[in-house]
Amino acid sequence: MELENKVEKEIDVVAIGNAIVDVLVNSQDSFLQNNSLAKGSMTLVEEEKAEELYLASGTGLKSSGGSAANTLAGLSILGNKAGFIGRVKNDQLGEIFTNDICSTGAIYTTPPIKDGPSTARCLILVTPDAQRTMCTYLGASVYLNPEDLDLSLVRKAKILYLEGYLWDHPQAKKAFITSAEECKSSGGLVALSLSDSFCIERHRESFQELVGNYIDILFANESEIISLYQSENFEDAQKKIKEKCDIAVLTRGEKGSVIISNGGEYYVKSYNLGKLIDTTGAGDLYASGFLHGYINHKDLETCGHMGSICAGHIVTQLGPRSQISLLELIKKNLHA
Repeated sequence: MELENKVEKEIDVVAIGNAIVDVLVNSQDSFLQNNSLAKGSMTLVEEEKAEELYLASGTGLKSSGGSAANTLAGLSILGNKAGFIGRVKNDQLGEIFTNDICSTGAIYTTPPIKDGPSTARCLILVTPDAQRTMCTYLGASVYLNPEDLDLSLVRKAKILYLEGYLWDHPQAKKAFITSAEECKSSGGLVALSLSDSFCIERHRESFQELVGNYIDILFANESEIISLYQSENFEDAQKKIKEKCDIAVLTRGEKGSVIISNGGEYYVKSYNLGKLIDTTGAGDLYASGFLHGYINHKDLETCGHMGSICAGHIVTQLGPRSQISLLELIKKNLHA
């Protein structure tokens, strides 16, 4: 799937996803145990529980978050023209989200809601082994509906990037499909991040239909792609996805990644660029690097290396916003 005929589009990527304020806190295994939290998991919590855990966990680093928002911010930092669509409330956390994502250079104009649930937040507890355990209150983010969509923004995009977490709420799901159809009809490509294997388990059949009917570029990690097709192992899942979408990008952590397109397979190594500190945003930033390469007409293997370099760096710091130039990092490591 080429992008050559999409150059007249004004915006490189528009992402639609949950607008969440991430609160990253260095934590200990004992805190997880005392609060009955399974290490490495993502637990949905109500607002009262979210507030209780937040107060108990101590001071944290706040930034705009959510899977698609992280990818979009990474793309914007890499120099791409990018826009985000997601719902916040007009409260303090909503202001933090808006200011933070706009500071990356991204276009963000979704109006905040005045009534209803507060802005979503995700408490990310990072233990000394760099594992992240997430407690998420989805709040206002899941109330995104078709009326919230700036379809003029979608029509201008070369690529529409969607996150699977939106599939949990009926109205957000409608917005998801509406935007995908609009993008396709205006000549754009649609990319999807599967987001989470538990999300897949809740909606496996409809996700399979979505991938088969709408998606040009699929991003998934090893557990997600195995779950999607209930495969015996990763190799079996590889075979099944070959026939389903034009490009499948499958990440495997320290084992690297595999890119599948037109029957071909490209194996990309992982990049160890420093001490492992926090895995938050690794998959999201891989997608940023890959799509940056794709937009700039790099071959798929090079796109994979660009994604892997971004992911390899982001795990060496706390949080999903790079503290150094990702473009310089790619230049330094791409042919090293």
